[in-house]
Amino acid sequence: MPDSTPDSKPSPPSSLPKRWGIGLNVAMQVLLIFAIFFGVNRLSYRYHTRWDLSPQQSYTLSSFTLNYLSTLSKEVFIANVFARDSKVYPDVQALVEEYRINGRGRIKVRSIDPLRDIDRAESLKAETGLALDQNGIVIRVGSRTRFIREEDMVIRDTGTEASRPIKEFRGEDAVTSALMNLIEGDGRKFYLVVGKGSRTDAALADAMAALGELGRQLNFKLMPLNLAEINKLPEDADGLLLVGIRYDLSEREIAMLKAYWEGKRAGLLVMLDPGGETPRLQAFLGLNGVTPREDRVLYAESTGSGTRKEFSVQAIFDNESSITQPLASSTVILPGQSQSLDVRFSDDYLQNQNITVHPLIGATDRYWGEKNYLEDLPVVDEEDTKQPIYLAASVERGSVADALLRVDSCRMVVVGNASLLDKKSALAVNRDFVAASLNWIVNRERFIGITPKQKHSYRIQLNPRQNELIFWITTIAMPGLVLVLGLMIWASRRAA
Repeated sequence: MPDSTPDSKPSPPSSLPKRWGIGLNVAMQVLLIFAIFFGVNRLSYRYHTRWDLSPQQSYTLSSFTLNYLSTLSKEVFIANVFARDSKVYPDVQALVEEYRINGRGRIKVRSIDPLRDIDRAESLKAETGLALDQNGIVIRVGSRTRFIREEDMVIRDTGTEASRPIKEFRGEDAVTSALMNLIEGDGRKFYLVVGKGSRTDAALADAMAALGELGRQLNFKLMPLNLAEINKLPEDADGLLLVGIRYDLSEREIAMLKAYWEGKRAGLLVMLDPGGETPRLQAFLGLNGVTPREDRVLYAESTGSGTRKEFSVQAIFDNESSITQPLASSTVILPGQSQSLDVRFSDDYLQNQNITVHPLIGATDRYWGEKNYLEDLPVVDEEDTKQPIYLAASVERGSVADALLRVDSCRMVVVGNASLLDKKSALAVNRDFVAASLNWIVNRERFIGITPKQKHSYRIQLNPRQNELIFWITTIAMPGLVLVLGLMIWASRRAA
């Protein structure tokens, strides 16, 4: 007999476990996404690469500064006390940030706008005892503090107006020099020979002022020295400077100079005045591979308006010497008059004395060394000096191949021009060359390489059609594209 019990429908399975599974899956995905997000951010914070894409590498520290920061042994505090409407505020802020990043955790940086952060500015005044009445950078190492004014970090265009445009930014030079002074304490001592005459009193004053400024930046003291009043060069002389002397050294003074040069760590910078009468000094230089010639480096031609005779020499730097390699892309103008140098690269005497000579500056092709430079229209003849024309050279005695063992070598830089530091004609690159030479003669070539950053203004000219195209793209096309994409996504969701 057929079963008359009606078929019973099975009850639907509960959806609760399925929903719990979906929720747990979503929660795990969210947690995984957050873990990946924070992990990637953490890795990118600790391990990242930065690129300076500016045309002049304006935000990259020089190898000089990077080398110095890699040897920091003390904690450094830097406060950027600049009003944000200053024209150099972006450059200064980027600069101090580079010091913080490359300071191996030893440099702390704080930015203070004295017009907006009044409480923080007053607190910094109380801590440092500085007035902070102008824009600048405060650097503190232990109990020692230095304030660098805004004007010390820029080179303005020529002129007398206070608002003349900024031509170069030399903030890195100023900050690194201040760091050296605060950390190293008392600097090296350079003695400037006086009492031997000069072209003019103004030229001597310009040279002393420029060298004094370099001393503050490179952390050395400039001391005057009259050779007629001493019997021996000071024991603490890290360098001896003979700049534009007109009258020759006596036999006794030459003997003192030779004794100093034959010591363990002598440093000499000789900037020759072509009009000076210094046969004994020239003979001393000749014994060390650099002989000044009795000529003037010039260019002369006959033009429709008369004779043109040019004594200011356009020259180029050598790209192999550690002194001039950072400047090799620059062109230097030697003002006033220059004499050429006979540079002996190698002979038996120099090899026996372990002396190495290297050219630093060479005149461009159109110049020559003229013996009869007083003529109205001098021409090149057999007795004149033809290319290559060397205007500066370096001399090193006791050099060895291993750079670690070269700290006791004696070094000298000879320049056939005494006008490099004249206030009215000196270029920034002239100052950089002298600074590099001073660093080199005291065996600090690893500190060579800070050059000012050129400031350029770029202007984009747009015609009316280009302005209209930019308006349609930014005001109509781009917002319209976003709106269309939004409508497409909304429609696809509605259809699902």
